[in-house]
Amino acid sequence: MSSKFVVLQKFCGFMKISASIYSNKDKELNSLIEELDAYKVNFFHVDSLDNPGVFEDIAQIRKISNIPIDLHLITPTPEKYYDLIAEHHIEHVTFQYESLTKRLEIPGTVRSTIGLAITSDTNIDVFEPYADTCSFILFMTTTPGMSGGEFNKQNFKKIRQFRAAYPDKKIHVDGGINAELSFILRNMGVTAAVIGSYLFKGTFIGSAMLSLKSPEVKSSYKVRDFMLDEDEIPVITYGDLTFEKALLTIESYKMGFTNVSDKNGNLVGIISNADIRKGLIKNLKNFNNINPDDIINRTPAFVCEEDTVSDVLTYIKNLQFPVLFLPVVDRKKRITGTIKFNNLIKGES
Repeated sequence: MSSKFVVLQKFCGFMKISASIYSNKDKELNSLIEELDAYKVNFFHVDSLDNPGVFEDIAQIRKISNIPIDLHLITPTPEKYYDLIAEHHIEHVTFQYESLTKRLEIPGTVRSTIGLAITSDTNIDVFEPYADTCSFILFMTTTPGMSGGEFNKQNFKKIRQFRAAYPDKKIHVDGGINAELSFILRNMGVTAAVIGSYLFKGTFIGSAMLSLKSPEVKSSYKVRDFMLDEDEIPVITYGDLTFEKALLTIESYKMGFTNVSDKNGNLVGIISNADIRKGLIKNLKNFNNINPDDIINRTPAFVCEEDTVSDVLTYIKNLQFPVLFLPVVDRKKRITGTIKFNNLIKGES
């Protein structure tokens, strides 16, 4: 087993699980909370569609478990909940952006970690006025309030865009998450996933928990669904390549590498920080003699945009060296994107 795959197995479970308690219709609340507590979910996700009555359930949960509450408020009048939030010491509160009729003004009595939820059709730009107030964003990736919906793939790019725009903010995702999506989202650096139907549809909650944290997944998503797109990655045409340009491109994109293509966009190779270092060592006496060919890895590992998550994991497992990123190509070997793995191995602070 490659060292990279061992790293994947060790760290890929760091995304936190927020169990959506109202997605389970079969168990009485006390019994459900006791079971989830035994499996040590990270949060209890409580949805409130403008319903103060959920605080009675929260009070009941507090008698059974110390696991933090993750409250999602969908209301045009959040101010009527502030006293209840403070009274019940809610740890995490998310306000649904689309339901708000005026800008949030959170009083000092509310000591919760605050988040803003947006639906798939809402641009991430709406987060900017709340950047000083909110510690995280919640992407609603299916229709809010509808359990068991399908994940909307357009959110992959929105998640990447948000992470680039707000690297210090955490990302939560709610909707349609299964074991495969859990792996993809962990790789994208998502902090927490709200899990409802998938967690409760089987016989044992524990089995679902293990599947959500496992690096072994069955696949329906293709690499092209979640990769960094061509317009998001560094690419230098070989004919334009110089040592200086390689350095500046790597520094500009902050990814630790650049792809190199021919004039038709086909993959020629990659240049990573390690390749730069090797080129410098080779030319210690005269850096001006560094030839672009001294720094190109012409035989990089890469994947096809048609590959599944399982294909990628099998490929990584069989590599004899660790990888932090993989160029993505189409069937003609034209560069179409990149997959990064740094979020899997750095864990979560």
